[in-house]
Amino acid sequence: MRLLVVTHGPAVQAELFGDVAVEEGHSLTVWDIRTQGGPPGGFDAVLVFGGDQNVGEELEHPWLHEEYDALRGWVADEVPLFAVCLGAQTLAHALGGTVAPLPVQCAGFVETTLTDDGAADPVLGALPRTFEALNANAFGFTVPDEATTLATASFAQAFRAGRCAWGVQFHPEVRHDQVLGWFREEASPPRPLEELEAELDRKLPAWQEHGRTLARGFLAAADS
Repeated sequence: MRLLVVTHGPAVQAELFGDVAVEEGHSLTVWDIRTQGGPPGGFDAVLVFGGDQNVGEELEHPWLHEEYDALRGWVADEVPLFAVCLGAQTLAHALGGTVAPLPVQCAGFVETTLTDDGAADPVLGALPRTFEALNANAFGFTVPDEATTLATASFAQAFRAGRCAWGVQFHPEVRHDQVLGWFREEASPPRPLEELEAELDRKLPAWQEHGRTLARGFLAAADS
């Protein structure tokens, strides 16, 4: 398959998802929507990753409008789509959900539970019914009315829209140093970096296996 990878900056790339895609023989075209404009068509599936921008910052980041339009088009055209963090938030917004700041910024692992629909889902259903998911976000989304909630914590974690579009608040694609780099750049990190690094050392290897499972599940669903 030919995969389009939509990114919002150099620190938020396909990472483990890209590794799995290449291992399985798929090709990747990376498209930084901030600098390259509206994404092209003609791809078999699309991956949209995170960023430090937010829904509601369209004056500062006018390309967000192009992303909303592209997301609506992919869902309508049933192009397989997997959207992570900011990508999930822009997808939720594009489909009528609400995106707003969380009560507390997340930086670490959050106990997450699949709904019954999530357990039956061809992609999310490969995960355990309850798992600890890496979150790194200050904003969250409500699931759009016509979408299906797949996973929850104290806030929405995952949904499916249409036949083959998935949005996840958590980060299944990440590497250890990538996560630390996100928070080193913040003037006031939400938690001590030493504490976060110790948690990553303990929990990230198992989470990365779940991430690879999700990547394989999405690619299989997209290719079916």
